[in-house]
Order: sequence, then C-alpha cells, then structure tokens
Amino acid sequence: REGRPAQSSSFNENRAISSAGLEHLPYKQGVGGSNPSSPTTISKGLLFYYRRPFMFYTYILYSQRLDRYYVGSTNNLQRRLDDHNRGKDKYSRKGSPWELSFFETFSTRKEAYSREIEIKRKKSRSYIEQLVSQNQ
Repeated sequence: REGRPAQSSSFNENRAISSAGLEHLPYKQGVGGSNPSSPTTISKGLLFYYRRPFMFYTYILYSQRLDRYYVGSTNNLQRRLDDHNRGKDKYSRKGSPWELSFFETFSTRKEAYSREIEIKRKKSRSYIEQLVSQNQ
C-alpha cells in the first residue's frame, strides 16, 4: 500500500478500491434509491392491452324459440353469447339458445354503444333483418 494514506480498519471494511483506483461501496452495502423497491413489471391485464388493442362489437342475436332479435354491444362476443345462452340476462333467459346473426366491429366502446342505440331507436324488425341478410 505504498503512496496511500493509512486508513482505519472500519473504513477498509466498508469501502473498496476499483481497478481504476476509484473508491466505491461494496455491492452488498448498496445505495439507497438506486434500486426500485418493487420489480418493474407490467401486470397481465396491461400486457394484454399493449399486445392487442381491444375491439368492441355491436351484435344481433336471434332466438328461434321466441322468433325475436336481441341487439347489444360488448368487447368479447363469445363470452357475451355464452352469457345469453346461460341465462345471465333476464330478457335473454327465455330465448335460449341464441344465435349470433350479425356483428360490426369498432375501435371504441362509445362507437359500438352508439351503433347499438341507433339500431334500437329504429324499432324496426325489417331494418334488423336487412342488416342480417347483408351479413350472410
């Protein structure tokens, strides 16, 4: 240790000299604030969102039992159809099994819901049947 001033033993225990001759703290001691307190990961829900943007749908279901149509909107067509066929909705419970007759795709929930309301406001079975026939 030539050319270096004498250091106390406690100083030597807590400090180290790098190969470049610079003083640094040993790894085990760490530096407060340099490491995140929790891992920086993305939750599964957010990861799904970033991988595939959500699509929203306006759909029309048909029940042969009731000879009626049902108009709705959702972000998951298969889940929604299953919900209708399981009787989760009071109205659609009576009409099971429902068949998907028509759907349109939108990039926002607002657009899909607006389209649903537009179809419902027409209160026209012939308009719905026209949409369904164009889809086939």
